This record gives sequence, C-alpha cells and structure tokens, in this order.
Amino acid sequence: MAYDVLVIGGGPAGLSAAQNVRARGKTALVVSNPLEENPLWKAKEVDNYLGLPRLSGAELLTAFQRHAESSGAEFLEGRALSALRSGESWYVSVGNTMVQGKAVVLAAGVVRGKKLPGEAELLGRGVSYCATCDGMLYRGKRVAVLGWTPSAGKEAAFLEGIGCQVLYLDKPRDCAIRGAEKVEAVTCGGVTEAVEAVFLLRPAMAPGDLFPGLETGGGFVAVDREMRTNLPGVFAAGDCTGGPLQVSKAVGEGLTAGQKAAAFAAAVK
Repeated sequence: MAYDVLVIGGGPAGLSAAQNVRARGKTALVVSNPLEENPLWKAKEVDNYLGLPRLSGAELLTAFQRHAESSGAEFLEGRALSALRSGESWYVSVGNTMVQGKAVVLAAGVVRGKKLPGEAELLGRGVSYCATCDGMLYRGKRVAVLGWTPSAGKEAAFLEGIGCQVLYLDKPRDCAIRGAEKVEAVTCGGVTEAVEAVFLLRPAMAPGDLFPGLETGGGFVAVDREMRTNLPGVFAAGDCTGGPLQVSKAVGEGLTAGQKAAAFAAAVK
C-alpha cells in the first residue's frame, strides 16, 4: 500500500496531521492502536481546548477522528514495528503488513520505560515484538507474552490458536529475559519461567528504535520549527517532541507537520 504520507499515531497530533495532509490534496494513512488505548480517552473532561469546552477525552478524540475520516484519511490498526528508507520512499512494517510513504509524520506519543535486561541482546533470537509475524516459528513451544496494552490479549489468543503454549502476563513489572544464544526463560516479579520466546507488546516502539539514526534528546524527538527531524521526509508532532503535553499543542504541531509533510511528498517525483 503506497501513500503520500504515513502518519504513525492516531492521537490529536496524528489526526490533525492526517487531516491537513488531505487538505493539501495528498493521500494519508494513519497507523494507530485502537482509539480507546490513547491516554486521552480516559480524561473525564478537557476544558481548555478552544471552542470545544467540557468534552470528555473520548468525545474529543472521536470528533478528531471523524474529521480526519471525513477528509479522506485512511486508517490501519496496528503498531509500527520498523522503518526503512529506500530510494525516495519510507517503508514501514505494521505487523506483517508493509506500507509505503513519501513522507512520514511520527506522532506516537511518549514511549515510557527502558528496554528489559536481555531484550536487545536476544532480539531475533526469541525476542519478538509481533505475534502474528513470528508466532509460527514457535508453534508447539512454550512462549511468554508480556502485554502493556488492552489488545495484547488478542495476540496471546492468536498464539494459542496456532498451537503455542502461552504464558500471558498483563502489565508485568521487574522483568528480565534470560538466555545465552537464544531465549531460555523470562523472570517477572521474582518468578522465573522457562520459555523459548518472549513477545513484548508495548503501545509503541521507541522513536529511535523505529527510525535508526533519528536524533533525540531527553527522551524526545528533536524537531525544528517546521516539525522536521534530522531524517529526510520524517516529521514529528505532539507529545513525542516534548512538553507541555497538551491537546492544543499536539493539534497545532500536527497541523504544521501535516502541511510540511504534504509539501515534501509533492516535491518527490
């Protein structure tokens, strides 16, 4: 699937970016987790968004998404797992689907937490971020699913459905992945379980992991006033660029990022 602009993240910044890409006559695909998993969804009342006072977070997000949808933006539910630039395009894997864009707007919010001990060392040797991508490699074997999103249970069920023996841990703490040449066990909360694979299902990938070489500072993506990053065709907006973490800031940055990404895409032949 090829688009002018790929928008990673379906919160206020991402939806604003997508709507503004469409306003410039360019195609946009929003890659996002379910709307209900956005932190704003739980807000009982947002009273400082100009013109739309006293709406709940869910009502505000729903209104934003409807606006983006009515403008012609398309949506793909899932997590972006990796990105690669080839020629004049960016290729982003979403689960086992590959999407292509001339430009990208990164608006996936704040990714909290550090890598688990053993995660980086055993990546590709039993550590995976996608059950539907790698599950068949462990059919009939015991695997652990460490989930920090409501939809993680669906991926655990998928693994059970294809014949894996699944240890599902919902929002686990104090975890470490153990093994020499490959995954041999996982320890969470002081309890060690023998497994042959560990599936880590977080809300989003850290920006620097998703886009190797991306400049960051203090845990946030570095951008200029036009929301450009140091990578060609990659823009960023919203909470991932730093505070204040406000809906109005995210929408404004999404507008700028969407406009600039559309202009970048228009210049690509």
